Amino acid sequence: MDELTAADRTARVQDQGGLSMSRLSRRGVLRGSFSVMTAGTLARPFIANAAAKTATVWWTQGFVPEEDASFRQMVAEYEKASGNKIDYSLIPFAPLTQKIIAALTSGDVPDVISTDNAPIVPQSAWNDKLVDLTEVVETQKAHYHPTAYLAAQYYNSVTKKRSFYYAPYKTAVFPIHVWNSLVEKAGHKLADAPKTWDAFWDFFKPMQQKLRDRGMRGIYALGLQPTTTGPADGNNIFHAFMIAYGGNGIVTQDGVPHLDDPQVKQAVTKALTYITTAFKEGYVPPGALSWNDADDNNAFHAKQIIMDLDGTISTELALYYKREQYDDIVTMGMPLDNAGTPIPAQLAVLGGFVPKGANNIEVAKDFLKYMIQPNVVNGYLKAGLGRFLPAMPKLVQDDPFWLDPKDQHRAAYARQGLLSPTVPNYPVYNPGYSEADALQIWGTAATDVIKEGMTSQQAAEKALKRIGKILEKYPIAAS
Repeated sequence: MDELTAADRTARVQDQGGLSMSRLSRRGVLRGSFSVMTAGTLARPFIANAAAKTATVWWTQGFVPEEDASFRQMVAEYEKASGNKIDYSLIPFAPLTQKIIAALTSGDVPDVISTDNAPIVPQSAWNDKLVDLTEVVETQKAHYHPTAYLAAQYYNSVTKKRSFYYAPYKTAVFPIHVWNSLVEKAGHKLADAPKTWDAFWDFFKPMQQKLRDRGMRGIYALGLQPTTTGPADGNNIFHAFMIAYGGNGIVTQDGVPHLDDPQVKQAVTKALTYITTAFKEGYVPPGALSWNDADDNNAFHAKQIIMDLDGTISTELALYYKREQYDDIVTMGMPLDNAGTPIPAQLAVLGGFVPKGANNIEVAKDFLKYMIQPNVVNGYLKAGLGRFLPAMPKLVQDDPFWLDPKDQHRAAYARQGLLSPTVPNYPVYNPGYSEADALQIWGTAATDVIKEGMTSQQAAEKALKRIGKILEKYPIAAS
């Protein structure tokens, strides 16, 4: 999922001109969210302290200033309610990832970490570096989306069992983003887009030449990413195609890979065929071979591509204070598969965890129990303009903010993430898959077809064998 560039973030702060907190204050957000849940679930301390205790917390810096302000307010409310103290650091994504890896390696760790780098948790749980959070997660079991509840559980190679090592509080899916004005300029209507997978993607291809004929020389139809740079978007786009073609069983819930399954092989081959053919036929920008996770956003905002498949609604929120452009984008969930069946979206589930070696595990758990309460987490995510979704469907169903028809982007995103079929990311089932993702195996397979002349079937066989070698290092006992 994408982050704003430094320039984009600066522009966002300038654009809001002091508007953000007056229009979307923490108090206003919480007032709306209080009506969602009953009084019995309102924020309260979970432990009574004879003396204040302090927990150190590392937290990912927000996408928008409102998100960081909301986090600070949440911390202040927790401190007042519990008597404990939170010594927190808000750190940008990339530096935080480096700090976490260094801390887990050295053993000099904080008490709580929340990061958007999802692979850290399955790998760390596998290596027995995390504290079991069953007692935290179970406090909200009744509220959690089944996929989020499942994605809080990871396999520990030392204990030889799965347990809860993540306290989920936010989720995300990959919506489709389309410039409506470009579709109409090409003489089409988005309402006429086919409902099934291949036909939907093909719908945009003729628009490319029509727009070029009208003077838009650098326009491309599709924001596909056959990239080896990543880190996430190329893998996630490939998985969307693979799942659309019936390959979701590549790894199953028991952690067992099914790389020789004919259906999986066929799905991988079809996914490679569609993505690489679209590239070779010129419907994808040539630079997409080396795009990172921000480059497709930049290309979309520059109207270099008509449509894009990209995680969260960061694409839209970057233009939140430029309403004409914001309203010109249409956000869409997944089409049906080619047989007309709904396609489950991969639901990225993110939260907080406690590393072993933490000095104050008691307060760490208490803070996480506090923040995953429905009303608390709902207010926090709403203040972030809804870039991340809650992990609880009832919040989306009961709070008008999430399905507000006045904001089509957020409503479509919320329906896709929490009210439509979803599946977890594959590292939830087997942590070895996060290693495979890091090696950009699918991007390499696409490059093998585009640059090396392999057939899609040959590239698929090579990629599946590479993944098989990796997953051999992660045996998971049957349970």
